[in-house]
Amino acid sequence: MEIENSSKVVDIKTQRQAVPVAHKKKSKKIRLGDLLVTNNKITEEQLQQALSAQESTGHRLGRSLVDLGFLASDDLMEFLSKKLGVPYVDLGQFDLDQELVQHLPEEVARRCRAILLEPVEEGFRVGMDDPTNIFAFDELVEALNCPVLLTLVKEEDLDASLDSIYRHTTEINDFAAALGQELSEHDADEDEDVDESISDAPVVQLLQHMFDDAVKANASDVHIEPDEDELRIRFRLDGILRVQTVAEKRIAKPVASRLKLMAGLDISEKRLPQDGRFNIKMRDKSLDVRVSTMPVQYGESIVMRLLHRSAKLMEIDQMGMPPAMAERLRQVVRSPHGVIFVTGPTGSGKTTTLYAALSTLNSPDTKIITVEDPVEYRLKGINQVQVNTKIDLTFSRVLRTILRQDPDIVLVGEMRDRETIEIGLRAALTGHLVLSSLHTNDAVSTFSRLMDMGAEPFLIASTVRGIVAQRLARQICEKCIVLDSLEPGVRTALEEEFGERIHEMKFYKGKGCSLCNNQGYSGRVGVYELLVMDDEILRAVHSGDIVEIAGVVKKQQTYHGIDKGYYTLKQSALHLAAQGKTTAEEVLRITYGMSG
Repeated sequence: MEIENSSKVVDIKTQRQAVPVAHKKKSKKIRLGDLLVTNNKITEEQLQQALSAQESTGHRLGRSLVDLGFLASDDLMEFLSKKLGVPYVDLGQFDLDQELVQHLPEEVARRCRAILLEPVEEGFRVGMDDPTNIFAFDELVEALNCPVLLTLVKEEDLDASLDSIYRHTTEINDFAAALGQELSEHDADEDEDVDESISDAPVVQLLQHMFDDAVKANASDVHIEPDEDELRIRFRLDGILRVQTVAEKRIAKPVASRLKLMAGLDISEKRLPQDGRFNIKMRDKSLDVRVSTMPVQYGESIVMRLLHRSAKLMEIDQMGMPPAMAERLRQVVRSPHGVIFVTGPTGSGKTTTLYAALSTLNSPDTKIITVEDPVEYRLKGINQVQVNTKIDLTFSRVLRTILRQDPDIVLVGEMRDRETIEIGLRAALTGHLVLSSLHTNDAVSTFSRLMDMGAEPFLIASTVRGIVAQRLARQICEKCIVLDSLEPGVRTALEEEFGERIHEMKFYKGKGCSLCNNQGYSGRVGVYELLVMDDEILRAVHSGDIVEIAGVVKKQQTYHGIDKGYYTLKQSALHLAAQGKTTAEEVLRITYGMSG
């Protein structure tokens, strides 16, 4: 971004004339970095670090400075607003009119890095992350055909608002309707195989817009579900399914066939479930798409998990654990041998936690082998094996072979059966560090789960070093967070769950804004419980008495307290609510039925 010391111009005629005059008077432009250094906002060394970061990320210099922590975002905006003579608007606090915003075509908005804010007497107020871009300004005036008043907005807020508002719902509906019309023209009935008789164009365009919309919305999954008289397309956003569009049921077959072809599946097989995957590139992002098909009453249900290949792996410190708990986990994963379990239901972030542990342990002098189903992320320097049950390449079979490959650390995606558990536990006895996941409700339930699957208590006590139990809670949007007075029913439920201490706590919620699509939530945050084995727990596990084990664990958690990182899942959830990271409703949702 380049800055000039020109005064704010409010009328389009004078503004278009004033810009060239300013250039004639002062040909030398002041760059943002030099301006910040001159005004002692940053040091020259910090500027050079930000410029280096800018080359790798492609972000603007201002955003790089904020990301590196050299400058607060609000301070930067205030500084730029004063120097530019242009008012600053926080999009998170601004009530955007979605219909008004879309008066500016999406391609113009993205090219000019601008968003339509509101009508004013002179014309329109427009937000830009770089109000000095004269060429973009001229294009905006031409596109809107009226005077324009400029306003400064944050780059990241602008991106989020554009992605939230310029969705492809209308286009998806249009392509679905066009596909349905083409099928009608072929007079296809329910039993006729129409996959070869229609043009691919509407199907391809429908899927392209669907994936583009899913990436914009940051959806984790796409569900395509045929019903008796309609086809539903739903996105999972922050763990919650939301309907994207409802189309004619007759388009279900060609859509399913196209996705099967992309995933390398058998398009003629409609009676049995199938699994596959394919790669696509959308909006400069590479996606791995895991496809699962299943025959249902009115056709085939298709679920696709979207995995961003470019996504960076989290470190333990970035997972949102309380500092004391994160430190205890780092110590546990540094154990020379033993088993560490990560537990929780499907979709609770277990794989992310396992990969964070691997990221901590990965080094050139350590051999790490993983066996996964499927391999979700490619990890540099780590040997990863994909399970394939069709050729009998199972967890247990791969695990037996892995142990002959002289590994230091083994990651087993999930321990699903007695044989795999026994091999994994015995591998830990022979000097390996084993990381794996299990489906249990909390940490202490891991012991009963292992025993139910045939593991001997003495073997569990001899090998298990630590257990992480976790959930994911929806995170309050930082831009529209407000105090929550709580509905009477919610407050009563919290009191029943946590006692009278609720009266002393403040709770928060998101009121909804353009950046969170008026949902009040943006992203998810981890809720964790960490159980580290000690002598008393080991003795209880060795006895094989589940009731005794649970009593000892509860006693340890009560004795040490949360100050030393001994949080139960319920305590962790309540702690996040008290910090303003999640809502009371989310606390109740994820802790329902939990003990402790």
